[in-house]
Amino acid sequence: MPDRAPQPVERQLPTEEARDLIALVRDIVQREIAPRAAEEEDAGRFPREVFSLLSGSGLLGLPYDSGFGGGDQPYEVYLQVLEELAAARLTVGLGVSVHSLACHALAGYGTKEQRAEHLPAMLGGGLLGAYCLSEPSSGSDAASLRTKAVREGDDWIITGTKAWITHGGVADFYTVLARTGVEGPRGITAFLVPGDADGLSAATPEKKMGMKGSPTAQLHFDGVRVPDARRIGDEGQGFAIALSALDSGRLGIAACAIGVAQAALDEAVTYATGRQQFGRPVADFQGLRFLLADMATQIEAGRSLYLAAARLRDAGLPFSREAAMAKLFCTDAAMKVTTDAVQVLGGYGYTADFPVERYMREAKVLQIVEGTNQIQRMVIARHVVGPESR
Repeated sequence: MPDRAPQPVERQLPTEEARDLIALVRDIVQREIAPRAAEEEDAGRFPREVFSLLSGSGLLGLPYDSGFGGGDQPYEVYLQVLEELAAARLTVGLGVSVHSLACHALAGYGTKEQRAEHLPAMLGGGLLGAYCLSEPSSGSDAASLRTKAVREGDDWIITGTKAWITHGGVADFYTVLARTGVEGPRGITAFLVPGDADGLSAATPEKKMGMKGSPTAQLHFDGVRVPDARRIGDEGQGFAIALSALDSGRLGIAACAIGVAQAALDEAVTYATGRQQFGRPVADFQGLRFLLADMATQIEAGRSLYLAAARLRDAGLPFSREAAMAKLFCTDAAMKVTTDAVQVLGGYGYTADFPVERYMREAKVLQIVEGTNQIQRMVIARHVVGPESR
């Protein structure tokens, strides 16, 4: 059996424009992202210049209105772009997903004046965003957040700490959820905070198991003054805004997970068809063939699931249940596929000379971010059997 080089994923895309877009992404991946991914991840280097390139190429605002600098692309297309980017380097794919999440509140709930003032720079002006919901004491229980915003004339004074912020310390703007009223979800409001605001500082980035090139840090708000013109939506509407963003964000994580899984499968197939044992390629052995077949099946199932959810979103139909299912299945599949890829490579898979050990470490975080997979199961169960008894 000859060595088998990985083939690009055959994508069902709705338009010729979408096909051209995927071709552009693959060209950028091959020239600018993939060749340096392993080295830069090992060094913990954040590729800001790549995000500038993606912005200049129109790839940071794909699902948003072209009237404000977006790409007018359906989620069905946008998510497949994320998958391509994540397959090359998760720091980039996840970074684009987080940026899109950070733009969601203003694009969906901002006034016409706010959108006209801020969105063009956010979507295509070279800026990079971050999303600030989690806190040291409120992760899964996001409605219990404690960061406060107090009204002072025409301004708000924000005080508190946010945690686990992707792009913390390097973002140009932050979408921040803060408490402006009563305890619980009804007392939360959304704000657009500049990255260079006085009183805003980032802690030393977390030392993570994977995604070392993507900075994750606490953000400290020490009396950060934000004009009321940067409040997004109504007072007390912030939690609803956050939940609507997370439904879309979960699809982004699902697509990134399938990208990482696809990269792991490609590496496993290349190795298995080239590695000789007992006088023939190890891919000839049934046990390994079945393992690769299961990996491929999980990837295709996950891709179909996230695309089905995306098409519901594009049609303006409810997709919260399907988004949770896609996030749950795709990230669990990525963890399984990347672990199996390490097994296919045997001892080599456990070394940093091959990328599958990095894929396995990166896949783990996808089961945690944008709502842990335990939270996804709770969301799905509520849709299936109703809310829990109190």
